[in-house]
Amino acid sequence: MKILQKKNNEDIEFEKAVEKLETIVEKLESGDLSLAESLENFSEGVELIKYCRNELNKAEEKVETVLKNNQGEFEDIVPFDEED
Repeated sequence: MKILQKKNNEDIEFEKAVEKLETIVEKLESGDLSLAESLENFSEGVELIKYCRNELNKAEEKVETVLKNNQGEFEDIVPFDEED
């Protein structure tokens, strides 16, 4: 997908996608775009949101995998501020 790839066809990084989404929101909120430009930016923003949501879901799955013990149950994690 064009908006989710760099020029060399590598996937863009999550952080870059968020930055691009923030730029789109600023453009849309400015009210300076034509209707056609607004719709184009809105469509691109929706695709970026889908991409970011997918990346966050993958990250959450990785975190859950790390936190589970051998029996598939979550380990008790002590918050940083409660350590001695």
